[in-house]
Amino acid sequence: MARIVIVHHSWRQEFRPVEMSSIERLKVSESLSKLGHRVDIATNETFKWWQLRKFPIQMSDNLRRVGLRDLRWADYDVVITLNHGGFNTLEKYRGTGHPFIISKLGSVVAPEDRDGIHFYGQYREKLYSIQKRIDRISTYISVLNQPARELWEACFGPKTNILLVPGAADRQVPAPTADPFPKSDKMRCLFAGNVYGKETQPEANRVLVDKLNRLGRLLSETEIRLHMLGSGDVGLLDRRHVTYLGVVPYAQAWDYLNFAHVGIVVMSGNYLHNNESTKIYHYLRVELPVVSEAGFPNDHVVRESKLGFVVENGNLDLMAEKIQEAVRKDWNRDFAVQYILANHTWDKRVEVYDAMIRRHCE
Repeated sequence: MARIVIVHHSWRQEFRPVEMSSIERLKVSESLSKLGHRVDIATNETFKWWQLRKFPIQMSDNLRRVGLRDLRWADYDVVITLNHGGFNTLEKYRGTGHPFIISKLGSVVAPEDRDGIHFYGQYREKLYSIQKRIDRISTYISVLNQPARELWEACFGPKTNILLVPGAADRQVPAPTADPFPKSDKMRCLFAGNVYGKETQPEANRVLVDKLNRLGRLLSETEIRLHMLGSGDVGLLDRRHVTYLGVVPYAQAWDYLNFAHVGIVVMSGNYLHNNESTKIYHYLRVELPVVSEAGFPNDHVVRESKLGFVVENGNLDLMAEKIQEAVRKDWNRDFAVQYILANHTWDKRVEVYDAMIRRHCE
């Protein structure tokens, strides 16, 4: 089996898997370790006892957290970087000379501002510059879907080292414990996700918060209350119509999904070119009906699971109607769960990495 290190950002803070890039780092690491590989998650943490109590993360014999500053790249058979920041970290800590690097990207940008890719100007240029270095150095490049692959090849030419690895959900999830929602007579509509920040994606933040506010106002006239769980800049969230639940450890987040009545997905534009919605997999994993705006590359998951609706992008009146229909409809929820377990788990996703790694280590 291989020795693997997984690298994300180099921020000097506690490793808290509360947004999807950090959740993916943990889940890919866990799934690879279950296959027998020895996996280290490289972090730049400063541990404090109260932080470890608030955001505990279960490690195992094959899974450790190690300090970035103490890494010796030669100790590993494989380096996996997550997102543009992970490759930046690899460069910062002089690991780009490693002979086997898999670079995973959650979104591929173009050499110019483009519809459906919500990074702009200088920040988008910075990301594209990182992609050029990834293309030159990495052994394999992992992207979410075919549109991302096509954009990469349009930018850098035909490739034989592109891996398609979408997002996923857990195979095993915690059993429901206590209802964590504020007490109310209303049913719960949940948006669980990141609304981004004003420094990296201000346009996306503005659009997402505005849509949540508008949808919250529409639902306020019904028996349903909109709630938001997750990270990002929520300074302009209208608390009169949207209940903000804050940020919680990943293991606790499942209770919110389990005790909600419907999960929603709203988009930061008319469509997303190659960045999917991972929350769709998580909602469906716990039998939660989904109402999603059209335009995500993984819209088909909602349709194929037969547990939700995909509505016209931007039509929030229709979305509010479908949310009300979703909480009343008699769904075949078990079908959706079995569909996710058969097709969209982290264990299923890492089979792609496992095959490449075993071939490399033979």
